[in-house]
Amino acid sequence: MKSDVIMPQMGESIAEGTVVKWLKKIGDAVKRDEPLFEISTDKVDAEIPSPASGKLVEIKISEGKTVPINTVVAIIDGDGAAAAEAPPKKEEKKTPERVPSGDATRVIAPPKPAAEPSAEETRRQRSSPLVRKIARERGVDLARLEGTGISGRVTKKDILEHLEKAPAEVRPVPTPSAAGPVERVAMSPMRRKIAEHMVMSRRTSAHVTTVFEVDYGRVSELREKFKKGYEAQHGTKLTYMTFIAKSAIDGLRAWPIVNASVDGDTVVYKKDINIGIAVALDWGLIVPVIKKADEKSLVGLSKAIADVADRARNKKLSPEDVQDGTFTITNPGVFGSLFGTPIINQPQVAILGVGTIEKRVCVVNDMIAVRPRGYLAISYDHRLIDGAVADQFMNVLKKSLENFEEALL
Repeated sequence: MKSDVIMPQMGESIAEGTVVKWLKKIGDAVKRDEPLFEISTDKVDAEIPSPASGKLVEIKISEGKTVPINTVVAIIDGDGAAAAEAPPKKEEKKTPERVPSGDATRVIAPPKPAAEPSAEETRRQRSSPLVRKIARERGVDLARLEGTGISGRVTKKDILEHLEKAPAEVRPVPTPSAAGPVERVAMSPMRRKIAEHMVMSRRTSAHVTTVFEVDYGRVSELREKFKKGYEAQHGTKLTYMTFIAKSAIDGLRAWPIVNASVDGDTVVYKKDINIGIAVALDWGLIVPVIKKADEKSLVGLSKAIADVADRARNKKLSPEDVQDGTFTITNPGVFGSLFGTPIINQPQVAILGVGTIEKRVCVVNDMIAVRPRGYLAISYDHRLIDGAVADQFMNVLKKSLENFEEALL
């Protein structure tokens, strides 16, 4: 029995992925859930496990190729499962079948003559998810384009060439000229997709950012009091991020619209609070998600944050780990930043940026004091969230941090 290996969807807004590296070659025996290949998207670099045991008999998408989600990238023959117990037979080296970029749909059976689609239906229905996504975001009617793909379908190349001829405001930015020696290095697949996602988000949401200063004195006292015993008992550190995430959950409970999303002219309220924690990597940025974070204790949150960060750095995240986030927290403060204006992680409507925490001179009860303080910045989508709502959400978060209950530890 043969099994298809497909390009998984690694996030709600992800329409495609890049095959970075095959960890097995044709003829190799593989076991179910054994790492089979590495992919890269704008949200995650990950090793993808084999969906079945058997022998890898065909690789359809070569390394470096980008294809839509649900594309069949390889075939595993389950009848070759016994090969896991014996050395594989030597086979002639096969050349992977080349699939046109952006067009990896396999035709299972010829269309029925009576139901042959029109050219307009073909362009609309058989264009790849990426092409439809670009068309939707840029307001392009696919039915008006002449496609060069199979049966006249519109390819990624077609729509990008169309946008190239559009008015200046939608043209790509010209390549800057260099006055001296330069080195040109191609963006990694992950970096390229991050760039696309960030530009799309700025174009989609009406971004506004507000900044609050927080006194971390209470949190600092609790950390000093409990951190040694906490780590010994629970096997994880009691970090500032744990307190911030817990307080953000308080704010999201009080103001559920900050945990919502926009679907056309409809507001979608999310019943679960799924917190995305941005993790900076040497090769990009990943946002793994802690599902139902509002149901976790402080200990549970601290363990979950440490776990997803560690697995993100070791490329051990699964597709489910980066899906269904409802609110994101990013922490540039670990690098010394006072605060920033983070870009919203679509389709969410708000993102919290954590600034560095440091001792500052301030006034407490009409007296000069030195306290650990830091800035929290929230970028929110003004299509849905008004400034007053954003500020009231931040007030809940600030009060929670400055008056954190010891009983929660």
